[in-house]
Amino acid sequence: MFPNENACFYGIAEKPGEKIGFYFAVQSGGAFDIDYEVTAPNGKIILNGVSERQGEYVFTSQMAGDHKFCFSNTMSTFAEKMVDFEISIEHELKETAPLSETSEKVLSPMEQSLNYIANKLGTVQKYARYFRLRQNRNHYTVVSTEKKVFWFALLESILIVTMSVLQVVFIRRFFTTTKGRI
Repeated sequence: MFPNENACFYGIAEKPGEKIGFYFAVQSGGAFDIDYEVTAPNGKIILNGVSERQGEYVFTSQMAGDHKFCFSNTMSTFAEKMVDFEISIEHELKETAPLSETSEKVLSPMEQSLNYIANKLGTVQKYARYFRLRQNRNHYTVVSTEKKVFWFALLESILIVTMSVLQVVFIRRFFTTTKGRI
């Protein structure tokens, strides 16, 4: 995102009661923070945050329609930011009557294994996003530290050369004789 930019994205909930997942993380730029706002189709603000680095939220849609997910980089006057985000809308079937023991569906071992693998895959994806975020932030820290070390070393080298030249000048003054002085 460019400085002073607002960017909005939309997710469509087809019916009330759908689960909506929202994840974001600032990968680079400035102080790694951004403002965000999630708005329902009727204009009501569902989530908002100021100067946050990352967030992961799941909420239930109260109505069908376009949910607006906006990011704002207006607090930054010169820093571009890269934001990684994901919006997922999952269909959730709600039943009004409680399930009885006879109406519960029994899962086959294959379906149980598939559910287990799907859950573990979701966990792996979550960790992969987190580690990618940490890698980008650590890379930024390394680059920043590298610049500081470079400029400090350059300043230190200039200071050493200056001190050496001054020492040579002063030592020569001590050993040079001037005629006419008593």
